[in-house]
Amino acid sequence: MKNLDVTRINIYAPYKVWSDGEIYRFETDNGIKYLVDFELDSNPYYTAFWFNLTNPEHTKSPGDIKIAQTVICIIEEFFRLNPDVLLYMCSTDNGQQAQRARLFLRWFNGYEQQKRYLIKATEVRGVGPDNKPIKEYIALIVPRNHPQIDEIVNRFDAEVAMFNDMKP
Repeated sequence: MKNLDVTRINIYAPYKVWSDGEIYRFETDNGIKYLVDFELDSNPYYTAFWFNLTNPEHTKSPGDIKIAQTVICIIEEFFRLNPDVLLYMCSTDNGQQAQRARLFLRWFNGYEQQKRYLIKATEVRGVGPDNKPIKEYIALIVPRNHPQIDEIVNRFDAEVAMFNDMKP
């Protein structure tokens, strides 16, 4: 993955973003710190990265549109430099994964994003730390002009179906 240009991100992002290596950071007006990183996925079919957004202090965040705008600027810069695929899985902390999935989709489903990217979100069955079944939420984000978009979407759907078939 090509490292992101934080100077370019900061032209558009409402929160200042900085990087220490391959981790991108920003802090909100309320002092809430966020980390963003991209982890290479091991699938052999196409290049994909897991998009990770974390609030390491687990601080409750009030509704803040500037968080969404900053995250979108980071994702836009990722795709400007990397013609790849992003995968996103919502954290299951506190059983709030469904709310996180809805929030992320709301952030990313703006008019401009819909024109440029296909985002496909789905639910998968997982197992929690207590070995009880839980619902997990993942999303695929692909530039609409990606030359393998149909193959990528078909592969994603097949992997989700296979994963769900293996779980109770």
